[in-house]
Amino acid sequence: MAYTCKSCGAVAEAPGHLCNPCGDTEKCSFCGTPDVDPKHICKDKLAVMKFTCGGCGRVAMEEAHLCNPVPIK
Repeated sequence: MAYTCKSCGAVAEAPGHLCNPCGDTEKCSFCGTPDVDPKHICKDKLAVMKFTCGGCGRVAMEEAHLCNPVPIK
């Protein structure tokens, strides 16, 4: 199933790779919290993130997962 970002129109196979996806919520793969939204940032997740989006503020481990990636220093 493909997901589409309601903000920027990007398309991805997983909703967590978009800043504002249409589709179902999912369980956090870092802390296990059920039904989290794509902007959920738990302590364990934040510890491994390397980039933040300069547009929407989301975080990611890879630049390609963000609209406007900025390295976290």
